Amino acid sequence: MLMGRLFTVSLIGVLLLHSCTVSLALSSSNFTDLSALLAFKSEIKIDPNNILGSNWTETENFCNWVGVSCSRRRQRVTALSLRNMGLQGTISPHVGNLSFLVKFDLYNNSFHGHLIPEIGHLRRLVVLNMHRNLMEGAIPTSLHQCQKLEVISLSTNKFTGVIPNWLSSLPSLHTLFLGRNNFSGTIPASLGNNSKLQWLGLERNNLHGSIPNEIENLQNLKGIDLHANNLTALIPLAIFNISSLQILSLSQNHLSGTLPSSFGLWLPNLEQLYLGINYFSGNIPLYISNCSQLKYIQLPLNQFSGPVPTSLGQLEHLQELDLEINQLTSQSDSLELSFLTSLTRCRSLEKLYISGNPLNGLLPVSIGNLSSSLQDFVAYSCQIKGPIPKEIGSLRNLNQLDLSENNMTGSIPSTIKGMKSLQRLYLHGNQLEQSIPREICVLSNLGEMELQSNRLSGSIPSCIGNLSHLLILLLNSNSLSLSIPPSLWNLENLLSLNLSSNSLGGSLHGNMRVLKMLQSIDLSRNKFSGNLPTILGGFQSLSSLNLSHNSFWGPIPESFRELITLDYMDLSHNNISGSIPKSMVALSHLQYLNLSFNNLSGEIPSEGPFANFTAASFVENEALCGLPIFQVPPCGSHSNQESKAKFILKFILPAIALMSIAIAVIVIILIKYQKSNMETPNTINVLPSVEHRMISYQELRHATNDFSEDNILGVGSFGSVFKGVLFDGTTVAVKLLNLHLEGAFKSFEAECKVLARVRHRNLVRVISSCSNPELRAVVLQYMPNGSLEKWLYSHNYCLNLFQRVSIMVDVALALEYLHHGQSEPVVHCDLKPSNVLLDDDMVAHVGDFGIAKILVEKKSTTQTKTLGTLGYIAPGKHLDLGKIIFPRLLSQILYHIDHIRIHKNLIIYA
Repeated sequence: MLMGRLFTVSLIGVLLLHSCTVSLALSSSNFTDLSALLAFKSEIKIDPNNILGSNWTETENFCNWVGVSCSRRRQRVTALSLRNMGLQGTISPHVGNLSFLVKFDLYNNSFHGHLIPEIGHLRRLVVLNMHRNLMEGAIPTSLHQCQKLEVISLSTNKFTGVIPNWLSSLPSLHTLFLGRNNFSGTIPASLGNNSKLQWLGLERNNLHGSIPNEIENLQNLKGIDLHANNLTALIPLAIFNISSLQILSLSQNHLSGTLPSSFGLWLPNLEQLYLGINYFSGNIPLYISNCSQLKYIQLPLNQFSGPVPTSLGQLEHLQELDLEINQLTSQSDSLELSFLTSLTRCRSLEKLYISGNPLNGLLPVSIGNLSSSLQDFVAYSCQIKGPIPKEIGSLRNLNQLDLSENNMTGSIPSTIKGMKSLQRLYLHGNQLEQSIPREICVLSNLGEMELQSNRLSGSIPSCIGNLSHLLILLLNSNSLSLSIPPSLWNLENLLSLNLSSNSLGGSLHGNMRVLKMLQSIDLSRNKFSGNLPTILGGFQSLSSLNLSHNSFWGPIPESFRELITLDYMDLSHNNISGSIPKSMVALSHLQYLNLSFNNLSGEIPSEGPFANFTAASFVENEALCGLPIFQVPPCGSHSNQESKAKFILKFILPAIALMSIAIAVIVIILIKYQKSNMETPNTINVLPSVEHRMISYQELRHATNDFSEDNILGVGSFGSVFKGVLFDGTTVAVKLLNLHLEGAFKSFEAECKVLARVRHRNLVRVISSCSNPELRAVVLQYMPNGSLEKWLYSHNYCLNLFQRVSIMVDVALALEYLHHGQSEPVVHCDLKPSNVLLDDDMVAHVGDFGIAKILVEKKSTTQTKTLGTLGYIAPGKHLDLGKIIFPRLLSQILYHIDHIRIHKNLIIYA
């Protein structure tokens, strides 16, 4: 009995000892995971939302930390998922100690440095996702030790080197995304050994050579994306036999050859086909219609020839068809473009692009039966002839109609009024006749109307003012007559107006109204008469003015001195008399001036922009005088005395004023303040203009190299700003919002709302915007000298006293315009050095209106809240003007003006 009790006690002791041993072992393992996570956190230098800082604390079990998942029994870390958090830093080697890790997901952050070789220790790893970061270097060889890997996503980084052959040794790999990096070399033939591979993305790298024939072994492949590389030769025919294929993207390479006639017979699941910008030739295969699931076909910029197959009409799911810039023709047995009739069966068709093909046919009346979902119909330069069918008015959801540069005749059909959604109408470069139909005024969404270079006659419809959203109106090179209808000057959003080379006449004085947004006016080669309109001085955004070849008389108005953003002016071939206003020397942006063939007299100014003009600007006038460079007689002794007086005012007095730094600062401020008061609030310091146009998402992707991190200019609270170059060579800044962040949509709407109504020389100019369900982007003026923050706080940059004061006054003028130059004042709410940008001439421009407020007039009192983001300094501190030479106080004086309370006419600091 006693022996039994002793045995029982001993057994309990052994069990307790074993339990303690297991507990200690588990505790040790947990400590290893905790240490690894803390080491990972320590390498993160920026946590914008303070998620890890506030949540990853040792007071809380690490299995409850944000982004951390643990196994239920052992409490070991199995997943680390920190997507879309804006984290910046490097990856700690201690991550290799998370030996139970199955999923490592850092999608869409800013991790940089090399991918650690210790990642090869994670033998249980199934998913590795580093998509959209800043990682660089080669893929570590140790990764091949992770034999359970199924997903590798390293796209949109800066990885270099070659695509490793050892990837073929991963038996479970079904997803491999390495696109948008800097990989070079060829596509490894060994990838054909990954028999389970379903998705292969190697797009936008520097790969060359041919597509390996071994690709035919990937019979489970669903998608392959190789676009934007330097691949050559033919496409392996076997790729067209992979029946599981859903996406085939090979565009933007140097591939050639013809598509097999059997194309489509063995691709029943193909949904997306992208072969554009290559050297493919031959016919489009008839059997392409056997790919019954096709939604997107893009074959632009190739050398395809022959007729467009009517079998395309059998693709009932087709949403986009792009055949632009090939050598395609219409069916030889029909005068009409019969393939358009066949496409009426594609009831999901949204976008149809057939431009740049020698189609040489008529638009069929069946065009009105195209899909009710059709949004874009683009068919410029296609040799289309004949009239525009009246049935086209049935396309009620069409946003863009482009039939420009064809051989179309007849008139613009009145049925166009049925296209209620139309935003862009391009019919220029045809032979259209008769008058512009009044029904066009019903198209209330119209933003661009280009009807130039036709044979249109009659008058401009008097209802043109109903098109309140019109941005671009080009009616030049027609036979339009009578006068400009008064309602045209109600188009407050108009940016570009060209009525040149018509037979329009009358005076402009009585009907004109100031259009603050208008940037370009061309009324040349008409029959206008009367005095030059004084009101033109109020067009504060005007950069180009052409009134040449008319019958204007009288003097050049003094109000023209207010067109301070003007860079082009042509008043030649009129009957203008009097002298050239000396105030025009203030037009500092003026690069081209033509006053020739008029009756001008008096002295030609020699200062300001006139120092860059030649005699060609002033030939054939009555009695001009001035410097020899203008090839006119000298103006005599009076002008010499005047020159001496100017010399004293220009050099002697400023020299005296610069005797002390303090006096210099006060003089500069007073001069700029007085100058701003002399100018009317609605006309001072407006933005220099650029040509505004619609910019597509595809163009933004191309301009920024698909929003490559190499082009990032900065990262803000709601997204990133990328440098880009548009198709026309314009360098821009593209602000791309991160829609995953709370407040991003609100910020985009606020910025667009403000930028759509303001225009000033010291505000960052908005060029365009791009919006779709997955993207919000604003295209802005590019500022080469970066932000004021860089110049204030970097050891590599330095501002002198004059520049500091000039920047301060530039910002103050911008804010004065925002507060007083609008019917409803705008308050920036986030003014700080990083939001003040500098152009080539170190002129300051205020930007980032993401949290700006518009103060509604109807409210008797509006109090702005002190919002701001990191770096903002709220107003309220007393400032010593004499200390503005110090960066911090310079910043404060800029902020101090921004927060105001408006009560009727009373303005006080908030």
